Amino acid sequence: MSVNGITNITAAENYAASSAASKVTAKNKDAENKNKAAEQGVVYEPSKEASSKSTSKTYKQDPALIEKLKADAEAQTAQLRQLVEQMISKQGGTLASADDMWSFLASGDYTVDPETKAKAQADIAEDGYWGVDQTSDRILDFAKALSGGDPDMIDKMRDAFKKGFEEATKSWGKDLPSLSNDTYQAVMDKFDKWAEESGSTESAI
Repeated sequence: MSVNGITNITAAENYAASSAASKVTAKNKDAENKNKAAEQGVVYEPSKEASSKSTSKTYKQDPALIEKLKADAEAQTAQLRQLVEQMISKQGGTLASADDMWSFLASGDYTVDPETKAKAQADIAEDGYWGVDQTSDRILDFAKALSGGDPDMIDKMRDAFKKGFEEATKSWGKDLPSLSNDTYQAVMDKFDKWAEESGSTESAI
């Protein structure tokens, strides 16, 4: 064994011995205090309620992160909308609402120039902004920012995501592409992981 190894073990043993000694001293002082209090007819016992309050964790929303995520998503969505508007205008159409954009994309009745196609492919690639990993991570980050990381809010956040997915499906007008379904499953898996890490075993798919 090296000199450093021995030194580390010795230091650890000394710390343990010192810690044990301090605990004994503290215990003796505590007993002495109790005896004095008993002589005076008063014994202090810390309440369980006070103890539980001191260890309880407070969960708060993260407004800065929420605003950052919203601004980022709005910017990326605006960029997507601009691409769609360009495609529609080339075919003599107009885009009246957000639902029109999704309906147009769902129809598949359009042509895409090579530059737009390359940009779209990069965005939905595995490591792209709209890819499964980044999108599912953003959704979980948003859920945690809204809930302050409170594990008791996991089910509510999960339900909100489900409703959002249902609304997106309605706007699309038919079953969403496999990319969306893969993202849905990734989000649900990450909700389960969050619940598991928080000590909750419940899951819902």
